[in-house]
Amino acid sequence: MTDAIIVGIPEEGQLVEVRRRRYVVTGVAESSAPPDPLAPGNGQGHHLVTLSSVEDDGQGEELQVIWELEPGARIHEQMALPVPDGFDPPHRLDAFLNAVRWGAGASADVRALQSPFRSGIDIEDYQLDPVVRALGMPRVNLLIADDVGLGKTVEAGLVIQELMIRNRARRVLIVCPAALQIQWRDQMRDKFGLEFRIVDSALMKELRRKRGIHVNPWSHFPRLITSIEFLKRDRALRLFRELLPPEGEVAYPRRFDVLVVDEAHNVAPAGRGAYAIDSERTAAIRLLAPHFEHKLFLTATPHNGYAESFSALLELVDNQRFARGVPPDRKLLASVMVRRLKSELPPNWDGSPRFPQRRLEAIEVAYSEEERQAHRWLQEYTTLRQQSADGPAERTATEFTLKLLKKRLFSSPAAFASTLAKHEQALAEAGKGAASNRPPRPSLPILRAMIDMAEEDYGDESEQEDATEAALRAGAQVVRPPSPKEGELLARMRDWAKRASARADSKAQALFAWLDSHIRPGGQWGDERVIIFTEYRATQNWLLGLLAARGFTQGDRLLTLYGGMDSSQRERVKAAFLASAKDSPVRILLATDAASEGIDLQLHCCRLIHYEIPWNPSRMEQRNGRIDRHGQTRNPLIYHFVPSGYQQRALGFDGAWQLEDELEFLYVAARKVEQIREDLGKVGPVIADQVAEAMLGRRAHLDTRQAEQAAEPLRRMLKFERDLRAQVRRLHEQLDETRQALDLTPENVQAAVQVALELAGQMPLEEVEVEGIWPDPSGQRTACPVFRLPPLRGSWAQCAEGLAHPHTGAVRPIVFDHNLARGRDDVVLAHLNHRLVQMSLRLLRAEVWASLGTHRLHRVTARLVRDGVLRDPAVVAHARLVMTGGGGHRLHEELIAAGGTLSEGRFRRLSVSEVQAALAGALPAEAPQEVKRRFAGLWRGVQPSLQQAIEARARERTAALEKLLAERAGQEEQHIGAVLRELEQTIRTRLDEPECVQLELFTPSEREQYSRNVAALRARLAQIPGELEQETAAIRARYAAPQARVFPVAVTFLVPMRMAHPGGH
Repeated sequence: MTDAIIVGIPEEGQLVEVRRRRYVVTGVAESSAPPDPLAPGNGQGHHLVTLSSVEDDGQGEELQVIWELEPGARIHEQMALPVPDGFDPPHRLDAFLNAVRWGAGASADVRALQSPFRSGIDIEDYQLDPVVRALGMPRVNLLIADDVGLGKTVEAGLVIQELMIRNRARRVLIVCPAALQIQWRDQMRDKFGLEFRIVDSALMKELRRKRGIHVNPWSHFPRLITSIEFLKRDRALRLFRELLPPEGEVAYPRRFDVLVVDEAHNVAPAGRGAYAIDSERTAAIRLLAPHFEHKLFLTATPHNGYAESFSALLELVDNQRFARGVPPDRKLLASVMVRRLKSELPPNWDGSPRFPQRRLEAIEVAYSEEERQAHRWLQEYTTLRQQSADGPAERTATEFTLKLLKKRLFSSPAAFASTLAKHEQALAEAGKGAASNRPPRPSLPILRAMIDMAEEDYGDESEQEDATEAALRAGAQVVRPPSPKEGELLARMRDWAKRASARADSKAQALFAWLDSHIRPGGQWGDERVIIFTEYRATQNWLLGLLAARGFTQGDRLLTLYGGMDSSQRERVKAAFLASAKDSPVRILLATDAASEGIDLQLHCCRLIHYEIPWNPSRMEQRNGRIDRHGQTRNPLIYHFVPSGYQQRALGFDGAWQLEDELEFLYVAARKVEQIREDLGKVGPVIADQVAEAMLGRRAHLDTRQAEQAAEPLRRMLKFERDLRAQVRRLHEQLDETRQALDLTPENVQAAVQVALELAGQMPLEEVEVEGIWPDPSGQRTACPVFRLPPLRGSWAQCAEGLAHPHTGAVRPIVFDHNLARGRDDVVLAHLNHRLVQMSLRLLRAEVWASLGTHRLHRVTARLVRDGVLRDPAVVAHARLVMTGGGGHRLHEELIAAGGTLSEGRFRRLSVSEVQAALAGALPAEAPQEVKRRFAGLWRGVQPSLQQAIEARARERTAALEKLLAERAGQEEQHIGAVLRELEQTIRTRLDEPECVQLELFTPSEREQYSRNVAALRARLAQIPGELEQETAAIRARYAAPQARVFPVAVTFLVPMRMAHPGGH
């Protein structure tokens, strides 16, 4: 059963056992220090041995040991074929061989796709495009810019999983908005079976307590998630720098493997004026990006209308193809950018739309005269403050304050009252005391920076309120005190806000009527659900009180979601809203924007109400994307509040807009956003600016024609001519090829689990009835496909994690068929990376290394084969073929087979096709005991020939793989050379062009940014020759001197049926 053990110092390429795990030796270095005569080893020198794991769960695992001091270290001379001193039933050996086959990372095969089978999600064919592209890229750098709701997280997860399977990635960092960290962690765990840890302040405290104050959170675990807000902090970046080479240098191989940046538009330079300026987020990602081998950037709005911002984003994605300030080449852009719109994807097989069609609906509001009067007071106050504003700083502060008051007024009386009070307090504090005691007046750049901070998206409303209040106080330092008339207007508005906050206003009354009509008709709760979004926590709290007074919160019918809430509470709310109506009573979700980004809420909800219309179109689209996304089965209905009779009134401008005029303008903007969703990155900021101008009384009409015309070239640049129908068909065919090649059927996965549980001495899976699955309503299934997991002992008990329903807590049964789990939350899909399946496959694959006395399988079977397939009995050996390159880098692994027929006691080798035909003709029936006995008696004479056959097959396959890998190495060298030389030429051309930018139109900050970009281009040009040398050397080292190792794993005897009965020959 085992191979020979030899003593001595191992040589490079040998198989060794250290700490009960198998490794290949990748390096041996003798100590230069003189030997210690008192140390163990007879006074011989010590050797540092570098090892690379060959076990299936140790991909990428490396170890260095002092060989003479390592207890239990052994050298294995050669793996031997298993001896037929016992026979396994055929179904057991099939399960074992499938486990070995599924654990092999076939890196040399760029068509095999394993990641879809290792995920617990309903994958659409179009979502395979990024992972298919990744297989053909030496370095995977992709900008995944699919439409909102198409499943960019799923696509990124598939790429990460595939790279890990192929030993191309181990250390992964996901950077996302703070509100999405838990969702990323849970999706990677539940959908892909990958454990990630969130790096934040809480984790740093925990690590320091457990491991000491010098622990570095960025190196404590291979797979991490963090927020861009945390990452950009000084301490977080300083700790990351400790793991990087000196600034400006890149270590080869790179220190980290995969960088994922979600909502990547947030890290592009921000554009407000004439030129986009780097943000702290941009600087943080720019520091990290060069030290990751692969990068995945995800965003639905890749272009914000600033060419320099887009080129800087592309440089972060792939600085070997793109450089900031250099227009991207369309061919290169097409190679890294994945962008599909919902409207472009082909319909379903029956011609129905692949995605339901979104509709906008209006909720009419009859505003009271008192509400119109409050608006007129604010309009008058706005006019007076703007007329008297003097100088850029005062105008900037005044506009910020007035826009803030107008936004809050349109949200709710409570939000307006809160902001008005802060505004009055800031003015009062600014006017107190002598001038010498006042805080220094902020400069215009500082003031703008504080306003920008207040207008950023935050994961916690309290942080946003703090930033807003700080900006209000700073603004109050640069504006004049209110005049008597302005003071009178402030007092009137204050009194009105106080009165209005104590009762429901007209809009709230319209909301109650809508809820009573659609959600609680006739006072009876139906199954329909709705999400009500508001921008402000004050509005949320005010609405919550009003809804509670009208009985909408009784019996958990209404839940709230907001930024900064406890993560466990947040997950409970999400789980309740995502559960079916029969399992969860919640019907209304009252949420803030800070809680909305990236959350999937479409499972049982198709209605969404904007309690106020955001002035930022991207924020509005983020809200809509919570229900208008992959997995939605009904038409999403988006509701906005509009003035009564809005369709009959003509929107005009006579110098003094009324409340209804401004609200109707906002609704026009909302409808325009719906029309130009494809160009949101370019036209959206224009709409936002024009809305602000209209609310300040400077614009009468929304006019985006010029912006839409300017966006046309961007649309063409981001739209790549391709036949999506043909592409989706090819992706589906590629997935089917893998399924057939690996024999990845639900029945085979189920069989592997059942065999493993049996070998582990655990209780078997229990068949269970589930409505709609078993008994099979179609009557086509003859065997139960759904099972209850029995109580498992020991380490197997953890396999039950994740089976509890996230809301009801009921333990759900498991299925192995993706189709049975589609659209259901009452069963759990046991995919290849599910913990139960992983433990089962790991137990089966461990039998490869099991020693005599500890093995559970003989790894030998004798089975019948259909007559006509073989004339004589045959014996077939299976073996793992593992190829490693420089530094022990595992280049390829696969399961090979070789064998021959047994005639007159002699062995005749079969060709590869003959072996495949013989195995394909094998039956599940076991050979008779007498036949097994005769095979065992022949083994001593057959074994050498079978060993030679598998070694010969290994040499043949190795020769083919060496040629393939050499070609790939050459292609990668050629590719990186072409890419870098093209970049060099492009940058040189750009720097040689005459400067045509009108710098006099730029602000000082914009001119400084422009100069930095030009300097960065010159520095990048100087780096390219050295980088090309390093990249080429790294490719050659990775593919250098590939070594093949063969590990025999199983023996199968095949007997024609005619020879199995008594008297057969």
